[in-house]
Amino acid sequence: MAEAFFFPQLETMTPQALKDFLADIQAQIAALDQSEPADMTGEAFEDWAQRHEELEDLADDVMDRLEALT
Repeated sequence: MAEAFFFPQLETMTPQALKDFLADIQAQIAALDQSEPADMTGEAFEDWAQRHEELEDLADDVMDRLEALT
């Protein structure tokens, strides 16, 4: 099962903190991409795909918040 991750309330973050957080999320996605399981039918792939989607959704939320501040 994918490990849980915690993040601060996006509404309270400064634009710079949001940019830094987004960079961290993007780095996590890039690292995850390097560890994609070869077997696309197994539980490991399902866990990987779920984690990848969670990170992409979080990145989208951060980008939305940045856009709202500009």
